[in-house]
Amino acid sequence: MPGSAASVVAVLGGRPGRWLGPACRGAVLLLGMLGGGPVHAEARRPTNDAEVLEFLPNSGLERRELRAGREALRIHPERRELALALARRYIELGRADADPRYYGHAEAVLTPWLVPPSTDPEALVLRATVLQNRHDFSSALADLDAALRRNPRLGQAWLTRAAILEAQGDYPAALRACLALDRFATALASAVCVNSAMSLLGQARSAYERLGPLVAEAQGDPDELLWARLVLAELAERLGLWAEAESWYRAALASGRRNLYLLATYADFLLDRDRSSEVVALLENETRADPLLLRLALAEQRLRHPRHPRHAEHAAVLAARFAASRARGDTSHQGDESRYALRIAGDARHALELAQANWAAQREPRDARLLLEAARAAGRTDAARPVLEFIARTRLEDARLQALLVPPGGQRS
Repeated sequence: MPGSAASVVAVLGGRPGRWLGPACRGAVLLLGMLGGGPVHAEARRPTNDAEVLEFLPNSGLERRELRAGREALRIHPERRELALALARRYIELGRADADPRYYGHAEAVLTPWLVPPSTDPEALVLRATVLQNRHDFSSALADLDAALRRNPRLGQAWLTRAAILEAQGDYPAALRACLALDRFATALASAVCVNSAMSLLGQARSAYERLGPLVAEAQGDPDELLWARLVLAELAERLGLWAEAESWYRAALASGRRNLYLLATYADFLLDRDRSSEVVALLENETRADPLLLRLALAEQRLRHPRHPRHAEHAAVLAARFAASRARGDTSHQGDESRYALRIAGDARHALELAQANWAAQREPRDARLLLEAARAAGRTDAARPVLEFIARTRLEDARLQALLVPPGGQRS
């Protein structure tokens, strides 16, 4: 959730999967589909056992670490701390590499600790993170509620709950979760969570003015600081403070800590500023994660430059991955696929269908923008009504949405 508690889940415990969960890796299909409709590619099937489809990204050190963790748990399956530590590590790698397989491994490790009546509350919180990654928000919230009934002092449970509620557009409930978090978190984490939620309830300017000086002077945990700077960067964007937004983005990037959500959000900022060459430089080696590959392909398309001949290849890879996601029944990529359909495949009708389905599950500012852009491109102003009603009800402020609220050649609704 942009500018919200979800950003800290990305840094500290599992950002929702709408940004980071890649589809399965299909073959590179050079289909020349830039000007046509959507391409429904099939996944690549190997022709022999020696064919290499993909090199796994984790290092030898990480593989040894995981192997050691699994072996320790095999020898001592009764040791809760070993299971929780291994599950956390799998979730960290799933987040860092945008690889859903790690989340599946984490869930398998947690399963023995989720058997009633002795269900472990921390195991429930970790499984909620896995479910959140899959966009099974209702099940994730059920796990978090169960965990908090057993132990209301679990700060990560309150934070993850706030993140999911913001993603669903229930900002008052998210604020209540942040206020509960205040008793169990650092002063900085509490302030970021509370002000993020308040900024989505018509108090964006005052929240930014309260939070900015606090973060500028803050010391402490690098991951927590990265999250705080990222929240401020997105909040500054929503206020139309472009120079300040870039300053906060650069401060977050300067931490040197790899964070795919940060890369994706900063890439969007650069695309909005028509700085596609910088997006290519930022993401040219980040093709594994679908959200980053999408932004790279969008930048390459805008440049239409001989130095970027891989645009067709990258666009075809995205088509294959989205097709594979649909085949698996995975709907967590509808927002990105809507953007692909509109900007790359040139299919406004399909983009609108995807944006509407995405809005039914997620109601962040970014999701509002997707639906408004698709409705405008498809000539369906009626389709934008749910977003307009949502903005009026929540008093959501976002400078990026303002131009989209004016019909082409008309007056503001």
